[in-house]
Amino acid sequence: MNKEIIIKALSSAENKWEFIDGSKRSAENLRTSFVGLGTYQPGWRWSEHVGKQIGKPSENHIGYILSGSFTVQSANGEEAVVGPGEAFELAPGHDAWVNGNQPCVALDFGCNEKHEV
Repeated sequence: MNKEIIIKALSSAENKWEFIDGSKRSAENLRTSFVGLGTYQPGWRWSEHVGKQIGKPSENHIGYILSGSFTVQSANGEEAVVGPGEAFELAPGHDAWVNGNQPCVALDFGCNEKHEV
């Protein structure tokens, strides 16, 4: 990409996924990184709805919650709740799940050479 200004809309992203529970995520690659937007339904859990689908453990993950909340759990069992207006970074081997009966809407960010679901 040789452009100095790159603008992409997540609403019309070419990279879109729908998980087995109906949750959705889209992402756009920029020059050096990607930005993703996910709407995760009540009951969604990374290990059940993504990990099983892709057959890989979770990688380092950086995100920001727009609405709803997740409980996140580290590989060693530490848990925390992350909610609207909060940014987070999770080490590899983590799990996360939606709390309550409202969807969780979140942005995620990363280096685009590692970008997958």
